[in-house]
Amino acid sequence: MQLVVARIGRAHGIKGEVTVEVRTDEPELRLGPGAVLLTDPASTGPLTIETGRVHSGRLLLRFEGVRDRNAAEALRNTLLIAEVDPEELPEEEDEYYDHQLMDLDVVTKDGVEVGRITEISHLPSQDLFIVERPDGSEVMIPFVESIVTEIDLAEQRAIIDPPPGLIDDNAVIASARDAEESAEAPDAAASAASEDEA
Repeated sequence: MQLVVARIGRAHGIKGEVTVEVRTDEPELRLGPGAVLLTDPASTGPLTIETGRVHSGRLLLRFEGVRDRNAAEALRNTLLIAEVDPEELPEEEDEYYDHQLMDLDVVTKDGVEVGRITEISHLPSQDLFIVERPDGSEVMIPFVESIVTEIDLAEQRAIIDPPPGLIDDNAVIASARDAEESAEAPDAAASAASEDEA
C-alpha cells in the first residue's frame, strides 16, 4: 500500500537540497538516507534520499542525482510516496495511519450516527477528520483526544464526544432563537392587549 509521506517544497541553497513538508509521524523511518520513494507525478521518480538534516526547524533532503538548484527546483510540489505493508501499525499505541481511519463510521458516545470519514486533513496545529454526513453535507472534527474518545478498528468506527455546536450548530441556533421568540411573545401580546383597552 502507498502512503504520501512528504511534499517537496522550494530548493535550498545551490547544491540540490530541498525543503520538505513532512506528512508522516515517522520521518526518521520514512525519510531517512537510503529510502527509495515513489513520486506523484511518477515521471520525477523514484527518488532515493542521499542525505537529510534539519535547518531552522525544517527538514532538508538531498536526493541521489540531484546536484544543483535547478534540478532541485524542478522537483517542487512533488509528493513523496512510501510503500507500506497494509498490516504494519505505527510504533505508538494511539497513532494511526490515514488508511486505517478512512471510511470509519463516526458515531457519538450516545450511539448517534454522524457520518463517514472521507478525508483526513493534516494541519500544523492538529489533524481534522472530514466527515460526510448521510445527507451529503460535510463536517470537520478535530482529531484530538477530548473529542475523538475512541478508535475501534475492529468495529470500523470512531466514537466522538462533540462539544455543543460542533456537529449540529443549526440546532443550537434554532433552539436559542425559539427561546428568545417565546420570551418576547408574552410582551407583544400584553402590549397589543393594552392598546385594545385604550
